[in-house]
Amino acid sequence: MTSRSFPSAKELTQLHRECVETWHQQPIDNPYHGIHKLICEQHECNYRLWHQEDICRSPDATAEEIASVKRAIDKLNQSRNDLIEKIDDELLKLINDADIDRTQDAPINTETAGSVIDRLSIMALRLYHYREQAERSDLDSKHRVKVLQRVNLCEEQQRDLSLSLQQLLDDLFSGVKQHKVYRQLKMYNDPALNPAIYTSGINTPGKTHDPGKSR
Repeated sequence: MTSRSFPSAKELTQLHRECVETWHQQPIDNPYHGIHKLICEQHECNYRLWHQEDICRSPDATAEEIASVKRAIDKLNQSRNDLIEKIDDELLKLINDADIDRTQDAPINTETAGSVIDRLSIMALRLYHYREQAERSDLDSKHRVKVLQRVNLCEEQQRDLSLSLQQLLDDLFSGVKQHKVYRQLKMYNDPALNPAIYTSGINTPGKTHDPGKSR
């Protein structure tokens, strides 16, 4: 059974939905604490990414605007991935603190809980915006039916993903599976590892950047 210190999949889905709805009506806020705060921060990255992606795809966007948005997307993606790792780190800490009796050869899931939470975050955003589209007054009946079909499909996928996450959490806290944190080890944001950066002469590898902090 999931640790009381870690939210259930149902609670996570509720948090994602409520945040998306609230943030579209008022400034972004994060009133949570502990693991809930981390999950909300990660969700915020996806929320901001979603709307930046909309901006850069506008046919009226200038080259300068697109370049600016793309850089913002790059930074948000880095934060998004860092926060997935932090969620998984916190989950590992809770599992270790629980002193769960687990065999050394317990299987490892192909996807970490943090990664599943990220996917649920994106699904909450997708559902909100599809439902928003379904309410447009300028839609013809054919297009509305298409949108509603996608809403139904997204709801089904959300239920399946939420169930899979809950099963994974239960397995982790019962010792049936083991949890490992996999580092992203991104190279493109590291001035010491991205050739397009270190050959530009802007940064000198080993002097202006700490490779140990890279992802």
